[in-house]
Amino acid sequence: MTTTSATVAANGLEVSYVTEGHGPPLLLLHGATSMGTHDWGAQRPLLRAQFTLYMPDARGHQRTVYDVREGWSRELLVADALALADALGLQRFHLLGLSMGARTALELAATHPERVRSLVAVSATLEHEPAASVSRRLMDPAAIERADPAWARDLAHRHDTYQGAGHWQRLLLAIREDLQTLEAPTPTELRRIRLPVLLACGDRDPWVPLEQAVRLARQLPDADLLVVPDCGHVVEAERPSVFNPALLAFLGRAASGESGPAAE
Repeated sequence: MTTTSATVAANGLEVSYVTEGHGPPLLLLHGATSMGTHDWGAQRPLLRAQFTLYMPDARGHQRTVYDVREGWSRELLVADALALADALGLQRFHLLGLSMGARTALELAATHPERVRSLVAVSATLEHEPAASVSRRLMDPAAIERADPAWARDLAHRHDTYQGAGHWQRLLLAIREDLQTLEAPTPTELRRIRLPVLLACGDRDPWVPLEQAVRLARQLPDADLLVVPDCGHVVEAERPSVFNPALLAFLGRAASGESGPAAE
């Protein structure tokens, strides 16, 4: 299977992305502080057999260079994803996102539902609390450098290598600040997402309590909810044996236009 890395001009950025596979387009959006291919290691071999995968680095992450001191917002991420799809000629596409990427995917689907064939949102961070409080605790660069220097080195290698020294600290602070003003989508906005949706969450996620995931699922016109037991925030990496079958079944039905629950 050929994997191709490239860049494309989109929304004022040179967006770095990786593509592989054959079939209908599937856009994969990673979580905060991650990068295009990192979050989906346990899914890529399965997905690329049925879809053409597009895995971009979000602005300010890895190879998509952007100085976060120029501004950071959820609206920018949504505009980036849509501009990337336009630049790649993707008129309609399946969409898969984790955490920050799931939030971006849901907002994109709410504002441009005609562009999205189906949506998988993993650990979607949509409500102010506890995300704001958790981010203040876990996205503190000074605390990370003291308590987990290996993680600090990994973040520096992942981002500063391409963005410049000190970038990872600024990136975390920008994302953390944005989360302090996070507001849940309105019921009207959510009702615009009239397309097949799979919501996946862990029952021990400190960022997204189970009741928030249930509340979100109830407000979407056509949503299935997969609750993964004994699992935290990064569902697709922590419990791929549970997540992957549900993901493939859902995407298979979405691609063929069928309906029905994603998993029991």
